[in-house]
Amino acid sequence: MTKWLTQEEQEVWRLWVGVTQRLFNEFEDDLQTQSGLTMSDYEILVTLSESPGGEARMSELAERAIISRSRLTYRVDRMVKSGLVTRADADQDRRGVVAKLTDAGMQHLVDAAPKHVDKVQQLLFSQLDGEDVQALKGILDKLDDRSSD
Repeated sequence: MTKWLTQEEQEVWRLWVGVTQRLFNEFEDDLQTQSGLTMSDYEILVTLSESPGGEARMSELAERAIISRSRLTYRVDRMVKSGLVTRADADQDRRGVVAKLTDAGMQHLVDAAPKHVDKVQQLLFSQLDGEDVQALKGILDKLDDRSSD
């Protein structure tokens, strides 16, 4: 039997959805305007930049960048055409595919990151004090599926 949301839970849920969607849309719009990147593109570039040798298997990249494999394939194909990443068969077994950050992709990330970080600071962290940040981190850790692994 369905346990319906209490009035308070419903208010929190609607607030959560509204705030996260608004913030995501603002981050996405700003990234698009400033650098031509989507949030997914940005996360892919960041994930690759943090990977040894600037490369990762597509399956690992999908998991770490929190994107579906089919959507990742589409995004990486577009990024290959733009010269931001390359794709190749994995050296070890030839069954997997590896995405690798190009020099142009790294430069694009270096150019985009300061403006994106400024927007994150402006829309999120400038609104919170240190206690708020710790409380939010604690809540998000509880909600993060990966933290229960």
